[in-house]
Amino acid sequence: MKGLILSGGKGTRLRPLTYTRAKQLVPVANKPVLFYGIEAIAEAGIRDIGIIVGDTKNEIMEAVGDGSRWGLTVTYIEQEAPLGLAHAVLTAESYIQDEPFVMYLGDNLILDGIRSLVNDFQNGHANSQILLAHVPNPQQFGVAELVEGRVHRLVEKPAAPKSDLALVGVYMFDKTIFDAAKRIKPSARNELEITDAIQELINMGFVVDPHIVKGWWKDTGKLDDMLEANRMVLDNLENRIEGYVDPNSQLHHKVVVEKGAQIIRSTIRGPSIIGAKTQVIDSYIGPFTSIQHNCLIRRSEIEHSIVLEKASIEDIDSRIEDSLIGRFVEVMKSPVKPRAYRFVLGDRSVVGII
Repeated sequence: MKGLILSGGKGTRLRPLTYTRAKQLVPVANKPVLFYGIEAIAEAGIRDIGIIVGDTKNEIMEAVGDGSRWGLTVTYIEQEAPLGLAHAVLTAESYIQDEPFVMYLGDNLILDGIRSLVNDFQNGHANSQILLAHVPNPQQFGVAELVEGRVHRLVEKPAAPKSDLALVGVYMFDKTIFDAAKRIKPSARNELEITDAIQELINMGFVVDPHIVKGWWKDTGKLDDMLEANRMVLDNLENRIEGYVDPNSQLHHKVVVEKGAQIIRSTIRGPSIIGAKTQVIDSYIGPFTSIQHNCLIRRSEIEHSIVLEKASIEDIDSRIEDSLIGRFVEVMKSPVKPRAYRFVLGDRSVVGII
């Protein structure tokens, strides 16, 4: 069995961050989202993974390499344009050939992994297995309708959903999916939808089994979902102090301080993670905060946020919360008079001022 990870999207919902970085490499608990999917597939016993790449292929290839760190062989498959998930499947046909495969969207996170699901699919007789989750906003997802426990109908982002069961970003297929995907037509948004391809499998008489996810699952394509995924992963941390914490600092609950990090006269309330060579001085780091490597937090407060590498936050009087701060960003109090706000912001930035 092979793995197929989709990592070619543009990440429009996470702009401006994704103007300069692949959305699958935005970190959750200081680890790129994409790596969680790779680890889940490796943990399920699969050793050959194809990664669909697009405009950000060089960045993805540099981050992942040949896959050897996970004991995998990684093959990169270039998609000409983001023309839909079913189009990505067809793009990978020559790589997959006749083998069954698991397709994993590179910006998704599933708490309990996929080992048992892969085993069920390999030992069963279905042509496809789809993962479903109850969601409060099904109109934003592909939605499944079940009849007597079997998949009856799939609709992509319906205006009036007939169920609250959304397609989770993990699918399992055998080779029949290729014929199904070749039979469908582009949707109104000019994409070959995976929901249409799976529906075509059903129309052709093939078996599609549903599995309802009991633990949490997150599509990290939006800021709120990214922060929520960060919160969920951090909540499973175990204490690990590898950097320096001075006697005047306090660490509460589950906190990770990585090598070379320094915590000086500061309070950190976990679950939180402080990256390698980051300095936290005279500051407060609140729960559910991830700060990547080589950052500086001085005389400031931040919680429920993600701070990317080499960012600095200095002398901010009010607490920062629910924020995603990009690489090399500087947030500071300006010494220039008269007192005024001064911004250098990219396209689609969001700033909240109190």
